Amino acid sequence: MIKTIKIIGPAYPYRGGIATFNERLAQEFSSMGLDVDIETFVIQYPSFLFPGKTQYSGKPAPESLKIKRTIDSVNPLNWLKVGRRIGKEKPDLVIIRYWLPFLAPCLGTIASLIRRNKHTIIICLADNVIPHEHRPGDHLLTNYFMQRIDGLIAMSQSVLRDGNSFRKNLPQGFCPHPIFDNYGERLSPEVAKQKLKLEINTRYLLFFGFIRDYKGLDLLINAFADERLRKFPVKLLVAGEYYSSPEPYLKLIKDNNLENLAELRTDFIPDDEVNLYFSAADLVVQPYKSATQSGVTQIGYHFNKPMLVTHVGGLSEIIPDGKIGYVVEPDSLDIANALVDFYENDRIAEFEANVVEEKKKFSWANMVQTFIAVFNQAKDIAD
Repeated sequence: MIKTIKIIGPAYPYRGGIATFNERLAQEFSSMGLDVDIETFVIQYPSFLFPGKTQYSGKPAPESLKIKRTIDSVNPLNWLKVGRRIGKEKPDLVIIRYWLPFLAPCLGTIASLIRRNKHTIIICLADNVIPHEHRPGDHLLTNYFMQRIDGLIAMSQSVLRDGNSFRKNLPQGFCPHPIFDNYGERLSPEVAKQKLKLEINTRYLLFFGFIRDYKGLDLLINAFADERLRKFPVKLLVAGEYYSSPEPYLKLIKDNNLENLAELRTDFIPDDEVNLYFSAADLVVQPYKSATQSGVTQIGYHFNKPMLVTHVGGLSEIIPDGKIGYVVEPDSLDIANALVDFYENDRIAEFEANVVEEKKKFSWANMVQTFIAVFNQAKDIAD
């Protein structure tokens, strides 16, 4: 039986989707009367590994959550101290968020020390087991971590398959990424555009989130250059910070004569502005070249937005093609064909109505129940 839970991973004052997820998950456990706290980093990445402008949030700390900054990702002496301390505290369940092999020595060592207490069950919630951007040593590092956990939960089948390549008999569960329901209310497109100082009578396609090469913004720019789209009053709205060089994207925009048709808001988008961008958009476009799952789709669901995703990773698992949007190949012509269909056949009302029904599948209660099921499997093995 679970009474005490510790989540290890990003949380306030760190920013980004993983931190937001961990805080929302802690709130869900807490609402069930469980004792939950989060242990996050004093140093998450060395600055030379972080591609953005800052790792830190500018928003206030979340209310009613216990968050402690204790973990130094680059200091082995710290890992020993943290692991031994948590082991002595004997929480029933420790959830470790795993998304980057660089963190495997830190998180694996902490997990190994906690498990010595013969009480705590350690479950990994994996965003990626094999990262999008490969580096030498990734497999070795991830294997080190994977041998030191009691269970695995993934939010896409592709990540679950990757996990099985390291440990075949590990207790595991699958639960799609729950809806991010903590970004405020949906506004009318007119109000949102006004607040963002966008053109009221123009329609917008939204690319949202950190801009990394694997996310395929170049494919979208080339698709948006399709002459068939010029008959519609539509522009491309790019909202998110560059995590790779902006030059290739800016050159593509220029070469395709799209300077007046691409609205670039390439600073980090704070949480209290997320609803503006999604409310202003007709369609959320995720033209990824590789993927596992994405929090962007779950923000889209929250705001009842039609979505276009590519047929990579787990994205197509949660977007029914032709019902709430499109699943296409990571190819500019395929993307362009879908965009033309969307506007030519005026599918926004149809898709939005279907989103309302489809999103009922993606609850935080389902995620909690998945943790409980995997915990019980792992506990039976341990006992």
